[in-house]
Amino acid sequence: MHIVIMGCGRVGSALAQTLEQQGHTVAVIDQDPTAFRRLGAGFGGRRVTGVGFDQDTLREAGIEEAGAFAAVSSGDNSNIIAARVAREMFGVENVAARIYDPKRAEVYQRLGIPTVATVRWTADQMLRRLLPSGAEPLWRDPSGGVQLAEVHASPAWIGHKVSELQEETGVRVAFLTRLGEAMLPTSQTVLQEGDLVHVMMRTDEIGKVEAAFAEGPEEAHA
Repeated sequence: MHIVIMGCGRVGSALAQTLEQQGHTVAVIDQDPTAFRRLGAGFGGRRVTGVGFDQDTLREAGIEEAGAFAAVSSGDNSNIIAARVAREMFGVENVAARIYDPKRAEVYQRLGIPTVATVRWTADQMLRRLLPSGAEPLWRDPSGGVQLAEVHASPAWIGHKVSELQEETGVRVAFLTRLGEAMLPTSQTVLQEGDLVHVMMRTDEIGKVEAAFAEGPEEAHA
C-alpha cells in the first residue's frame, strides 16, 4: 500500500519508518525541509516540501494512488483540513487525523473523520496507571453507545474463566494483556494475576460493569 503522511515530527517520522519497514511505500509532507532529517538516511520514501492540504502537494506525494493518509502535524486545523481533502477530493478511504483538543476530536469523530485525540489518550493512560480502578475508555464508536475499555478486575476473579466473567458481567472480553503481551482469550482462558482485561460494553452500562468487576464472581452472581 502507498501511504501519505502529513507532518514529519516525532510521530510522523516514526510512523513513516515503521510503515516502510512493513513493506509499504511512504511519502512524507512537511513545510520545513529540515524536518526530514528525522527520517534518517535509510528512509527510501518520498520527501515532499509543502502544505499538506494543498492539492498539488498531495499529488506530488502520490495521494492519487494512496490507500491511506495520516495527518499528524502540530496543528489541529491543518490536520482536519488535510484529512477532509484526502477523503473528499481524492477518495482515500483510510484517513486519520491527530487532534490535540479532546472536544474537537469528538466532534470530528462523530462527523465520520477518524481522529486520535493525543492529549485525551495520554491523560487516560496516565489515569489508568495512577488510579488502577474502574474503567478507562480506549475507544468509542461515533455514536458513543459502545466503547472498548480497560476495566480493573478484583483479585477475586483470578482463577476464573473468561466465559464466567462475560456471563456474570454482561461484557465481551476483546483481549487480555498478560506480561506485557496482548492475547485473544478463548472461553476456557483462566484469568491470572496481573492480567489487564479489555472489554467491549455499552456506554450506559459502565457503572454496572465496574461494580461487577470490583465485587468478584460470587457477589456478581448473587
